[in-house]
Amino acid sequence: MQYRTLDNGQTAFEVSTLCLGTMFMGTRTDEETSFAILDRFVEAGGTFLDTANNYNAWVGGHGRDSEDVLGRWLASRGNRDGLRIATKLGAAKKDPNLPLSNTPPTNYQGLSASTVDREARESLRHLGIEHLDVLYGHVDDRDTPLEETVAAFGKLVSDGIVGIPGISNVALWRVVEARETAARLGVAPYGAVQQSYSYVYPRPQPIRTNWATAELLDYARSTGTADRPGLTVMAYSPLHQGVFTRDDKSLYDGSDHAGSRARIAVLRAVAAEIGATPNQVALAWLLGGEVPVIPVFGASSVAQLDEALGAADLVLDEETRARLDNA
Repeated sequence: MQYRTLDNGQTAFEVSTLCLGTMFMGTRTDEETSFAILDRFVEAGGTFLDTANNYNAWVGGHGRDSEDVLGRWLASRGNRDGLRIATKLGAAKKDPNLPLSNTPPTNYQGLSASTVDREARESLRHLGIEHLDVLYGHVDDRDTPLEETVAAFGKLVSDGIVGIPGISNVALWRVVEARETAARLGVAPYGAVQQSYSYVYPRPQPIRTNWATAELLDYARSTGTADRPGLTVMAYSPLHQGVFTRDDKSLYDGSDHAGSRARIAVLRAVAAEIGATPNQVALAWLLGGEVPVIPVFGASSVAQLDEALGAADLVLDEETRARLDNA
């Protein structure tokens, strides 16, 4: 396992370069299997775990099922001090009686000061811990003044509840404005951005705020200086829900085009030539990029986890990376 430091200019700590997403633990993945996956991840040197306050509501749970499973596992293993825990808030249903909607009128809780404070403390209760290493706003909230949201995250940091604030599913200009707002208010800035990012990419369109863009990566590369606090990019859905290895899986969210299919063909060819799996090569491509990111991947079995762990120390040579980049 490899490691890197998250640092937003005020708080810094080390994490494994592979982050285990726990989205379906407690629903699609039963507790016994979840515990086995978590145990194996830690045994392999993994230290970074990712969840949210609403994931499992998408698949028949109450929402915080994965936080609850993590909480029980942490309590049973007594290993909290060696791990870094990230969760998210703001994308659960505001009105539980209405369907979740990401188009107006939306039905997200949002990122008001009261929601941020309440949901962060509720996550602590479900996880059974006293401190969140990373706390993301799950979806940007343009209906709440940015100053209110940024100040609310900053207060959680000053209260000792959160280490590094972050944001997800957000436009780059909003990230920049939020960090400038934090500097103006004298509070901790966002130090992590979690976006959809993988070896395939979507068609261009006027507005797409949930994918990591080249501009976001370039901005992240420019940070870590005295006047520009560090920003780390996390990549969710880095394996694009199985399309790299399974022909029965569909490309989604604008990525279903000839360019993606050509890239997958090259990815599979490269994997066969170097004796790795396409998933391992896709993760290694993310880890070893000019602007390295941290993949947030899920596993529904120990076997799936072990496959992904094989990417941690896989280094793609320049010729191989150029071939993948040029596809």
